[in-house]
Amino acid sequence: MSPQVITVIVGSKNPVKVNAIKSAFQTYYPEHDIQCSGMHAPSLVSEQPMTSKETRDGAVNRLRYCQSNEQADFYAAIEGGVDLFEEGAATFAYIAIANAEQLSVGRGANLPLPMSIYERLKVGDELGPLMDELFNTVNIKQKGGAIGVLTNGHATREINYVHGAILAMAPFAHPTFYS
Repeated sequence: MSPQVITVIVGSKNPVKVNAIKSAFQTYYPEHDIQCSGMHAPSLVSEQPMTSKETRDGAVNRLRYCQSNEQADFYAAIEGGVDLFEEGAATFAYIAIANAEQLSVGRGANLPLPMSIYERLKVGDELGPLMDELFNTVNIKQKGGAIGVLTNGHATREINYVHGAILAMAPFAHPTFYS
């Protein structure tokens, strides 16, 4: 008997984001065939979101675009952003996941950012290209990301996204508690 298929549309074609969502779904549904595909979905926020609210809005906007343009069992979107917190500047990501019945929004961990990088972001730079410039990398946002570079590879953008997505999926594992 072949495994049941679960289809997931991700609001990005970035392989890091698509792979992270697929990995998270595989942890929840190990007996299923997870068919995860990405599509371009506009965030309707800045290229470099600079607040938690803007970052969350970007993830939800991408997810809603997917829902209105494709048929799937689940939809997911990830938006990375930065903000200035009491402890200093940090980058993080919001992960939005939905099915036909509910929406859940989770968040990855904060990565502290040097203030010199945050200042560059405030004047219009985007984190991925800025990291490429500062660390002599190429297209780091489709690889380990700023997280990989600043942690010397001990963590990656994808690992952070997987963890955030797993947490965001809790309401789907226990829908009666979250209704």
